[in-house]
Amino acid sequence: MGAVTNKHTRKATNVSLDSELLETAKQLGINISRSAEAGLRDAVTKRQAEIWKKENSAAIQASNDYVETHGIPMASHRKF
Repeated sequence: MGAVTNKHTRKATNVSLDSELLETAKQLGINISRSAEAGLRDAVTKRQAEIWKKENSAAIQASNDYVETHGIPMASHRKF
């Protein structure tokens, strides 16, 4: 497998990590920066999804109410 390329600029930062976890990760050859970045990316994605769902909850509920009242739009044209 080749090197991972990333179009984003990297910025050095300091973080505090559990010392035992850090040592174990180093012993296992885990790239700490990339692993932290992946975890942070997952947390950001999850939080953005939560925010989107909250901001759009009224529209989602309106759509669900419509389907409950009127059925799925164009359902008569479905082949399955």
